[in-house]
Amino acid sequence: MPNLKDLKNRIESVKSTRKITKAMQMVAAAKLRRAQEAAEESRPYTKRFNAVMAGLAASVGGSDSAPLLLRGTGSDQTHLLVVMTSERGLCGGFNSSIAKLARQKAEELKAAGKTVKILTVGKKGRDSLKRDLGDCYVGHVDLSEVKRVGYVNAQDIAQDVLGRFDAGEFDVATLFYSQFVNVVSQIPTAQQIIPASFEANEGESDGAVYDYEPSEEAILADLLPRGVATQIFAALLENGASEQGARMSAMDNATRNAGDMIDKLTIEFNRSRQAVITNELIEIISGAEAL
Repeated sequence: MPNLKDLKNRIESVKSTRKITKAMQMVAAAKLRRAQEAAEESRPYTKRFNAVMAGLAASVGGSDSAPLLLRGTGSDQTHLLVVMTSERGLCGGFNSSIAKLARQKAEELKAAGKTVKILTVGKKGRDSLKRDLGDCYVGHVDLSEVKRVGYVNAQDIAQDVLGRFDAGEFDVATLFYSQFVNVVSQIPTAQQIIPASFEANEGESDGAVYDYEPSEEAILADLLPRGVATQIFAALLENGASEQGARMSAMDNATRNAGDMIDKLTIEFNRSRQAVITNELIEIISGAEAL
């Protein structure tokens, strides 16, 4: 049984930890509000942009005149996995769930005989995936010095990805991130960005017929690279909100666990102190009786 001094020191240590986790929870709550607003405000634009792109892509079809970003290279042998995680930890299973999804995808592709390349955005994803898939690692984007993620950061990542595609380094690119639902729910998501892929309902409109000037192919050639940056930016915003939500939830659980541990240690401390007092009383009484 630990002595009273050890128990007292441990109680003080846990109390200090509880103060830290409570402060981190409050900071995450403040950041979550801004991040959630940014993610939600970006969704209508992204949805409408994808709807326009889907309509253009449907009119062009799989013709040879379609841009390469839409029709692809004609092969799916080499896959680039763009894994987006956070730069900092202490956010529960946020990073591990994204890395797990990317790892599963990489293993499936390898089992099918495909070549896998991994580009990471965020230190935690790099550290997690490099242990198991170090031979697939081709690059990393560091956002640790960025105070607030903006569209310019998404453009830099998009230029990196598009440059690799133009150089023929891969055939298919898939984006991995966490979609924000609420504070306790974030969904790890895999989204193909090259060749451009659109859901069937994204091209639905009010039935109007549009004439495009210049041609659909020329418009797509200009908008598809911007579409890659838009999808990456939307994923960054979703990731930002998901990270703060996961951190807020994790710190809340840590604060509660620290409180429970303090209660248990306090009970143990009181019992140990009572035992010491009882022993001292027994010694005094025994000494008095011996006289």
